[in-house]
Amino acid sequence: MTSAETSEKPGKRGGRSRGRGRFKGPWPTDALGIDRGDTFDVVLGDLNQRGELWVEHEAIPVLVEGGIPGESVKVEVLRRFPEHLGVRVVDVAEASDDRIIPECRFAAECTGCQWQHVGYERQLDFKRDMVIAALATEETVKDAYVLPTLAAPQQLGYRNHARFSVGRKLGEVGYVNAITRSLVPVDRCLLMDDSINEVLKVTQKRVKGMTQFSVRVGIGTGDRLIQPELKGDLPGIESGGQHLRESMLGREFRVAGSSFFQVNTRQAEQMVEMVRDRLELSGSEVLIDAYAGVGVFAVLLAPYARKVYAIEDSPSAVADGERNGEGLDNVEMVLGRSEEVLAEFDSHVDAVILDPSRKGCHPDVIEAVSRLAPDRVVLVSCDVESMARDLAALVAGPFVLEEIQPVDMFPQTRHIENVSFLRYKA
Repeated sequence: MTSAETSEKPGKRGGRSRGRGRFKGPWPTDALGIDRGDTFDVVLGDLNQRGELWVEHEAIPVLVEGGIPGESVKVEVLRRFPEHLGVRVVDVAEASDDRIIPECRFAAECTGCQWQHVGYERQLDFKRDMVIAALATEETVKDAYVLPTLAAPQQLGYRNHARFSVGRKLGEVGYVNAITRSLVPVDRCLLMDDSINEVLKVTQKRVKGMTQFSVRVGIGTGDRLIQPELKGDLPGIESGGQHLRESMLGREFRVAGSSFFQVNTRQAEQMVEMVRDRLELSGSEVLIDAYAGVGVFAVLLAPYARKVYAIEDSPSAVADGERNGEGLDNVEMVLGRSEEVLAEFDSHVDAVILDPSRKGCHPDVIEAVSRLAPDRVVLVSCDVESMARDLAALVAGPFVLEEIQPVDMFPQTRHIENVSFLRYKA
């Protein structure tokens, strides 16, 4: 739920080493005379392309949690890093009209919901702004048309997957604060499906012998998968399984614990339907689904195409995909890296779907897709910066970017999924 803070931990004042020997001596933040628990006033500017609020205090960068652009606030220092401060809003002198009271009592502490204090319509606007800001870093796509963000059917209770941390001493279960790196015990997470919260309630202070565990649920099936096997007095909790079943658009999918699956099942269904409609498949097309995971796009689009090749480098996901495609004789799961498989592919292709991890597409994938020159390319991205880079590479080849559809897969957070539609240059 939280992203890892990469800056180094503060030590004692005075000379110290910062980060693998890159810097020795006093930290730049030493000059502030500020440390954890101190407060000061700031006026908040715009979000950056990662959805973060940064300000400056006496020429030192400050990362602010819990604010909204334009507000005048008092912040408390949570942690002092070598070159910046991590702070949270503790008082609002001039509030934004978009500020609301978070429903979760842990919202100010756990940092998993960075935007639960922001009205939902404004969250959607912010996410579109993030996409536009990321595109502005690439000259060839800076003027791309970005549609309004597609709202999620549920703003709370939508997640089918949680990874909990466990306290070493008392067995508290919760999340790690992204700034302080301390554990925040929680007995309920409003982003999670009720079935996950049932596990959270039972496991609190009862889990032994581990530092983390994950819980997945099938929103459409009621299945629950808990890994690894939990130890302790946990009535009614079965753990240590290998797979769960999930249902999407009327079709059942098997998902191994190690296989990727979208955390928001209902919004993922909307995304698949959108891609299907935009591709305007007639039943005669050949599709490639690269970075295919357990074959969601491949399996759900197969009834509308002649042939679908699904490329995935995870053996467990390919095994899941083969099971998920049973009864569909036009789906072929291919085990291998997308860049290597596509480099050898020399058949006609009508459309390619690219759904890479956060780091984006391998350059050889872009090169291979450009060589194959399909009529349509769909790029599904969970990181705006790698998306902008990949789009710039695609339009440098034989493709034109038509538009980008932000999809709110992660309400209450600064994260955004995007679906970009490209066509072959006529």
